[in-house]
Amino acid sequence: MKALVKTAHGFGNLEIQQKPEPVPAEKQVKIKVKYAGICGSDIHTYEGHYKVGVPVTLGHEFSGEIVEVGPGVESFKVGDRVTSETTFYVCGECDYCKSNDYNLCNHRKGLGTQQDGGFTNYLIAREESVHLLPEQVDYRSAAMTEPLACTHHAVAKTKVNEGDLAVVIGPGPIGLLTAQVAKSRGAKVLITGLTNDQVRLNKAKDLGIDYVINSQKEDLKQVVDELTDGYGADIVYECSGAVPAARQGLDLLRKKGQYSQVGLFATPEISFDLEKIIQKEIRIVGSRSQKPADWEPSLALMNEGKVNAKALVTHEFDITEWEKAYQAIKSGEAIKVLLTPLIEG
Repeated sequence: MKALVKTAHGFGNLEIQQKPEPVPAEKQVKIKVKYAGICGSDIHTYEGHYKVGVPVTLGHEFSGEIVEVGPGVESFKVGDRVTSETTFYVCGECDYCKSNDYNLCNHRKGLGTQQDGGFTNYLIAREESVHLLPEQVDYRSAAMTEPLACTHHAVAKTKVNEGDLAVVIGPGPIGLLTAQVAKSRGAKVLITGLTNDQVRLNKAKDLGIDYVINSQKEDLKQVVDELTDGYGADIVYECSGAVPAARQGLDLLRKKGQYSQVGLFATPEISFDLEKIIQKEIRIVGSRSQKPADWEPSLALMNEGKVNAKALVTHEFDITEWEKAYQAIKSGEAIKVLLTPLIEG
């Protein structure tokens, strides 16, 4: 089978390689990949900013069909439509593993980072990480479960009250999913971006997000103040990873507001306005990836029509067309790109 493999660290070093079909071991399943999504971390990996355990087949957002089960597998059978958490190995002994916070285990190994992932025909997942697809969730939507679970994780870390104004900064796939999850919790949602985000802002309108603002054409703070009688937003979800956006987010919040950092910054050390945090008694929380408790609720949100993940998919390519996919993302033309495996034969 053909696989898209990161062969070495640094920019590029992404190759199509011939690999043998994997065989499931005990408590593992073999999944035939239908679709695999390109994540921002895959772009960072390609550009050399994010290190993975090379050589490794990339791709940690995927859906597929079980074609073989290993010894001892009891929860799944051949023919099941599934997706899987990215967790492939955890130590099982640390405090985080014992509380099912696998995303925080220091020894965690993930699909598409340390273990071969979904940019290929077949992959191996551990039984404990696999989830059946509900009836109304198709394969394209299911390939978006992992990023949706990440946004569910972020929103779950905040307290959302009915009618709260939640501001989502950054209308990329994570921002658009965060906006939908927050809206499903009863918030009034405002999503904001820049002029070069227009395709994504238009998508937010199509999705029924309450307020869609181009902050280069409208005064965002003035809009928020008008919507809140001058108090400010109840919650800000910063999904862009841009330093100016983080500073703006703190400014938009009301006193005793909540700030959630979802987007990753290009450099870990940034200038942050601690004075605002103190004077406004702002609660700040970070959100890293997702954990098991986020997956079934995410699948339910799609199954019930409360989140439309498939609507974010604008482009599909096969794994040999990585450069086209990369350019579509970097140009801002694409919102979400799915890759498909090469047809065997």
